[in-house]
Amino acid sequence: MVEPRQKREAVGVVMTHGLSERHACRVISLNRNTLRYRAIIKQENVAIEKFLREKVVIPRYACYGLPRLVALVRKKFGNVNHKRVERIYKDARLQLAKRPKKYIKRDPVPLEKATEPNQIWAMDFMTDTLENGRKFRVFNLIDTFSKESVLQIIDNSLQGNRLVRELSQLAEIRGLPKAIKCDNGPEFTSKVMLKWADETGVQLGFIAKGKPTQNGFIESFNGKMRKECLDRHIFRNLVEARELIMNWVSHYNEERPHRSLNYMAPYEFINAFNVKASCPLETGL
Repeated sequence: MVEPRQKREAVGVVMTHGLSERHACRVISLNRNTLRYRAIIKQENVAIEKFLREKVVIPRYACYGLPRLVALVRKKFGNVNHKRVERIYKDARLQLAKRPKKYIKRDPVPLEKATEPNQIWAMDFMTDTLENGRKFRVFNLIDTFSKESVLQIIDNSLQGNRLVRELSQLAEIRGLPKAIKCDNGPEFTSKVMLKWADETGVQLGFIAKGKPTQNGFIESFNGKMRKECLDRHIFRNLVEARELIMNWVSHYNEERPHRSLNYMAPYEFINAFNVKASCPLETGL
């Protein structure tokens, strides 16, 4: 959008090429009254701008946004309209800079390719909504070798403490892998999760920021769950969501053919691997 000020400047440039004022205004599509208009600058506005500039450079006021500055202006200049203060504030370009997001840079951790079940896992979150519009989250944990869905947690809110508790319970049933591949989400980078990984000896393999393809196994699983389960149902409540999702997970582990497993289901593939390796491994929970 072109401002009147910019159009006035354009008219001036056109007139330098020999066109009259009337003709230049017609070319630029600017009313001649607008061209000749001169804003009346109130001395009070100048004083308000000077006051604002003085305040924003003082450390204690440096983080004040427009509402607080309006309150300070009114204390000094009386009942000044907030829109007027906002216009002066913006014209002087005194807006606060956007706060940079704090992010601890972690170099991506390359993990060796799994050669047996229960060696490397991958985890991630998904989000969906109930019939009433309320959101819920699904935590997915899979085995990257057998493609087995190891664990699902479905709830309205999932934080690092909850994940550590569920993973500790899972460890008592089937043990833990050497490493878990994950992104840089706040739940995975929380202090409680990092402490758990250090105590249990599980390596957390963080992927590079903005590179979900580095955790392709879990992204592929998320896509299947989205297409075959979440997008096919309208969940009336969280209980129904848990039931339908877990039914799909059971079907995925026990019956659904997986192309990378030679069209075997994950449990079927694990049983075949155990027979071949003569090393029994319990499947499922």
